Amino acid sequence: MGFPSLELISKELQQVESLIRQATRVEEPKIREPLKGLLWGGKRIRPALLILSSKFRSADPKKVTSLAAAVELLHAATLIHDDLIDGARTRRGRRTLNSKLSEGEAVLVGDYLFAWAAGLAAKAADQSLIWRFAETTQEIVLGELQEAIAKPWVMTRKDYYRRISNKTASLFSMASEAGAVISGAPQQEVNALAKYGYNLGMAFQIVDDILDVIGDKKELGKPTGSDLRQGVVTLPILYFTEKNKEWRNLPKLLSDGSLQEKRIEKLLGLVRASPAISLSRSEAEGYTQKAKKALDILPSNPYRQALLDLADSLLLRHN
Repeated sequence: MGFPSLELISKELQQVESLIRQATRVEEPKIREPLKGLLWGGKRIRPALLILSSKFRSADPKKVTSLAAAVELLHAATLIHDDLIDGARTRRGRRTLNSKLSEGEAVLVGDYLFAWAAGLAAKAADQSLIWRFAETTQEIVLGELQEAIAKPWVMTRKDYYRRISNKTASLFSMASEAGAVISGAPQQEVNALAKYGYNLGMAFQIVDDILDVIGDKKELGKPTGSDLRQGVVTLPILYFTEKNKEWRNLPKLLSDGSLQEKRIEKLLGLVRASPAISLSRSEAEGYTQKAKKALDILPSNPYRQALLDLADSLLLRHN
């Protein structure tokens, strides 16, 4: 699914793409080719947020695109570690990097991208933004740790919101906030764009989790039910188990090796047919409306409209 609203910044996104591809110029083919598979593609939502958020004031375009590329490389680095922890074999319809390399090699490639991201951020941003970049990295890693340490299939809605806030919404928020800061926007506008990004990120992750239950495998580029198979409980599952007591003890029901796959398939079917999907979608819609409302203080111009349109597009996406 494309995002027509981003055509407004197509030139800047092409420059970001060029900076991202520089990170794949490594001598070792064993590393270079998997890096290309990971970095050459993707929605580029996070850099787009930063660029659009910088457009309400005057900003140095080179600094904007450098910081936008840093945000995307930070995201890519977290995907490598996320896939490694989850044991995921496919992403975006391609084999994951950890399916091609050893665990140690995959970790090092993720660290390499973290370093590239930090270098680009240091060139583009002042001390306050560099700190914000580092703080967001901490939040993302904390979200990963929370998921990794948690007992399989054990999570409350409070746990879930905290996890997606750290893993996803924090980077969306930082991207839109950084765009405002780098353009010299007043604090009120910085806060508004940070709020927009945070709520957009929460909605984005909830939609992701809905699609993991009901989406099409070809469109998703990975099997449906991947989260549940990896022991991760998401919002649709939580809504379903809250209303169906016989499914609340997921560790007991799903930990039986001989019956695990059969029971997971049954649970996914029940969730698809239940109100859990519409309840989850209502939450995503609520966060989307909060995101759009946060933009009320910004001037009405094509960039504000692009942010509004992007929020609607992300809510309705199928992958």
